[in-house]
Amino acid sequence: MSNAMQTDPTSPTTGTATATATAMVLEGFGQTMTATTFPHVTPDAGAVVVDVTHAGICGTDIHLQQGRLPIPVPIILGHEAVGRVHALGEGVTTDARGEQLHVGDAISWASNIPCGHCYYCQDQHEPSLCETRKVYGINQSSADWPHLSGGWSEQIYLQPGSTIIRIPSSVTPQQVIALGCAGPTAVHAVNDIAKPQTGDVVVVQGSGPVGLACAMYATLAGAAKVIIVGGPANRLEVAQAAGIGDIHIDIFTETDQEARLERILAHTPDGRGADVVIEATGVPTAVAEGIDLTRRGGKYLVVGQYTDHGTTPINPHYITKKQLQMLGSWAFSPQNHLEYVESLPRLTAHFDLASMVTEYPLTEADDAMADMRDGRTLKSVLTTGGRS
Repeated sequence: MSNAMQTDPTSPTTGTATATATAMVLEGFGQTMTATTFPHVTPDAGAVVVDVTHAGICGTDIHLQQGRLPIPVPIILGHEAVGRVHALGEGVTTDARGEQLHVGDAISWASNIPCGHCYYCQDQHEPSLCETRKVYGINQSSADWPHLSGGWSEQIYLQPGSTIIRIPSSVTPQQVIALGCAGPTAVHAVNDIAKPQTGDVVVVQGSGPVGLACAMYATLAGAAKVIIVGGPANRLEVAQAAGIGDIHIDIFTETDQEARLERILAHTPDGRGADVVIEATGVPTAVAEGIDLTRRGGKYLVVGQYTDHGTTPINPHYITKKQLQMLGSWAFSPQNHLEYVESLPRLTAHFDLASMVTEYPLTEADDAMADMRDGRTLKSVLTTGGRS
């Protein structure tokens, strides 16, 4: 463990050290995580200091560690986490719903703070497209005060403007973090953009957290049938046991694309294709197959290409011939995060979210990433306790 960092002399005078917090820091792209100590700070007006209890590992974190997006290093990764209020800054008395906040309350928070005044925030009302938004664990360097700006840490400093929500008493932290950022991402993609209708057949390409979250929200929207096309087998088994999806197609055992296409189409009315197809794989080549899976006049939504994996060949003739609605969805807004938390009681009534989670101690971040990258786990989660 590295030596404790000194308090930034340019930081606000209220940010005084009271102890230390351990965080996992990415010092450079392609490197392993380093356990580093930072000073605790007390929150300035409008800010909140949180004791992190559970921090999710997202596929994006793995891409960030590999340098596939430009981010400042050193950095504490982790843009999805839950925890308990450690200290409230002056003026912070309620959460985003107006409910009273107290020290010790279990809370969740949106990973991003849009600027609120740019063209996308103000004119288009699309804060997920804000180009200057602050994002915890992605564009906040740990070298800058208040240092603790990522979830892979014993504490996080939530800056003024953060959207903070008390976790419903009927929901556990494991259930909240199971969908981490995938939940609000799916709220934005499925509820705001794809908008499946009652009775629709929906195909979801991808069986990671985003794909499964999209499958869940499609079911809640009234889809008559949800077909999940993904893998490896253990992920599909977890999904099936958790009640997620109606039909599960393993791309690792059904490797012949034409035969796979024929089988999937056989599960759609008259074999004409799905009403809505959602790409959540992050694999560019999946897009061409997704176009083939969509019926004429249907919707094809791409949500999985968060990092740039390069170009891929598609035949645009089929977009025209099928008169497809081609849609994209980028990240999510603080409002989508609020909607996700508010939907959790309904989600947990239908699906076993906690079964998706495998817990690791905070200092085993590299092992947790490796297991998720290699498909051994569905949702790796870092905790301040032991592995379960």
